[in-house]
Amino acid sequence: MSHRHKMKIEKVFEHPISSNIDVKKLISALEHYGVEVEVTKKHKAKLFYDEKEFVLALPHDDHLSKDETIRLRHFLEEVGLTPDTLS
Repeated sequence: MSHRHKMKIEKVFEHPISSNIDVKKLISALEHYGVEVEVTKKHKAKLFYDEKEFVLALPHDDHLSKDETIRLRHFLEEVGLTPDTLS
């Protein structure tokens, strides 16, 4: 299962930017790697990792927008959760 979680994180770092990242599976992968996720009533997900917080706008369909993917990529790079660092 860990391999599938890593693959979901890798999709965030793909070039060109992926437009078909399933947000539910991505959140599951993030939680697997220690990210705390709190879904708000305003259709956002607050991500907490290593004393840092990031707010992700959840899509109305099941896939992240390219803009949100880029924002999430920057957050994951900032906290050190990149495909190279995941085991």
